[in-house]
Amino acid sequence: MTPDAVASYLKQHPEFFEEHADFLATIFIPHPHGGRAISISERQILTLREKGKQLEGKLRELIEFGEDNDAIGEKLHRLTLALVAARDAEAVIEALYFNLREDFAVPHTVLRLWKEGAHPRLAEFDAVSTEAREFAESLANPYCSAHAMVDTGAWFGENAAHLRSFAYVALKSGQTFGLLAMASEDAQRFYPEMGTLYLKRLGELTAAALLRYL
Repeated sequence: MTPDAVASYLKQHPEFFEEHADFLATIFIPHPHGGRAISISERQILTLREKGKQLEGKLRELIEFGEDNDAIGEKLHRLTLALVAARDAEAVIEALYFNLREDFAVPHTVLRLWKEGAHPRLAEFDAVSTEAREFAESLANPYCSAHAMVDTGAWFGENAAHLRSFAYVALKSGQTFGLLAMASEDAQRFYPEMGTLYLKRLGELTAAALLRYL
């Protein structure tokens, strides 16, 4: 008989363990970590302990994820309050930059807007290339990359050469009217596989706050 056949038989005939209880007590198997032989009951206990440790590890991960999400949610709430309190477009932009830098530890943030005739004196309304606009319009969700997209690297000035990860969030209201670009010297700060739920919410909040004054 093959090992699979033995295992299949025992699964199909659980009464075997009741009918041969004394026999089972005489069977000893190798310890999973080497050393002495142990009984089947001891092996079952060790298996349960190992499964318990695995479950504890998964529970710790879930708790850590929950704590991280709570912390991000609290930061996003503070940013929301700052955007609501802003009295004009310039104050909205300043609040956005400040909170991303101080609360979210995003050292480099650039905002570009192309709402016709709105606050042309602000740097955020400087001319934006057709390629950058088309890129923003193509984004259904935030986009993270290890390099600057199209010509947006120039937006970061002299810091561009040192940046290793980028995140882009399009600002939309029916149609796209802006692009929020964030960057970091840390290659793992933004990466293609990361979740973008909070980035999307950030874009929605920013767009709603700016549209009050544009």
